[in-house]
Amino acid sequence: MVNEKGGRLHLGLAMWANSDWRGTLYGPHTPMNESLADYATVFSSVEGNTTFYSGAPKAETVAAWATLAPKEFRFCFKLPSRLTHERRLDGIESEFEAFIAQLSPLGERLGPIMVQLPRNFGGDELDKLARLLERWPTGVGCAVEPRDPAMFAKGEVEKEFNQLLITHGADRVMLDVRALFSTPADAAPSLAKAQSEKPKRPLHVISTANAPIVRFIGHADMRRNADYFTPWVERLNLWINQGKTPFLFVHTPDNKAAPWLARQCYQRIIDASMKPSDWPAPAAFPGERQNALF
Repeated sequence: MVNEKGGRLHLGLAMWANSDWRGTLYGPHTPMNESLADYATVFSSVEGNTTFYSGAPKAETVAAWATLAPKEFRFCFKLPSRLTHERRLDGIESEFEAFIAQLSPLGERLGPIMVQLPRNFGGDELDKLARLLERWPTGVGCAVEPRDPAMFAKGEVEKEFNQLLITHGADRVMLDVRALFSTPADAAPSLAKAQSEKPKRPLHVISTANAPIVRFIGHADMRRNADYFTPWVERLNLWINQGKTPFLFVHTPDNKAAPWLARQCYQRIIDASMKPSDWPAPAAFPGERQNALF
């Protein structure tokens, strides 16, 4: 989303193909393999979690995505877990270059590639991350998500990690799980699985480059999310006013309510901006538009 003064925010979800969104975000009969076009009328970015598990898709698939998404849209794919978790960034040069090449048909639609580090990838392995960042291709954004406790201890390891990102113009992914862990897992049926999958780490808010990425993991209780999102309203507006281009990816425990939560968050960012009228209003969901016709 771009305001009239040039400030930019990329808003998105963890995926675009989710059958739970039929009849709301999408039309009631929209095939999931055709849902990207509808998704891109509402959101300007998406996390590419599928590549973390299965690697880069086929070239013809990537080319099709490029035709369905407008030029302002950004795909933020994750580096495959084979490279980050199995190989731990060691000796991955040829596979990394092949992965980037497979995504090249997206052109300017390719947003920052996210490097999700293992939960025990600490200071003794930062040299491997440094080697990766040194060979990172020019023109392709990079964002790194730490998960090792040492990266959140405010000690020498975290300082070295942040400085490494700053030196190479890479962003630090900020995973905000405060709302998700604000109640015991039995407070809602969907919480147990979500809490087991996400690391419970402190939130360290820092922008090390020009495209800070926030992954806001909401709670099943939407009222809780409002409180935990409040500090982000000011922070995101600050970054935009500084000329940065933040990415905000919104999740809920089972992601059924994620589109609505994302729309609420975006409206709050607009309302708190210096001139709300500069921003485009939240788009109606295609499924909502169709329902309004009947």
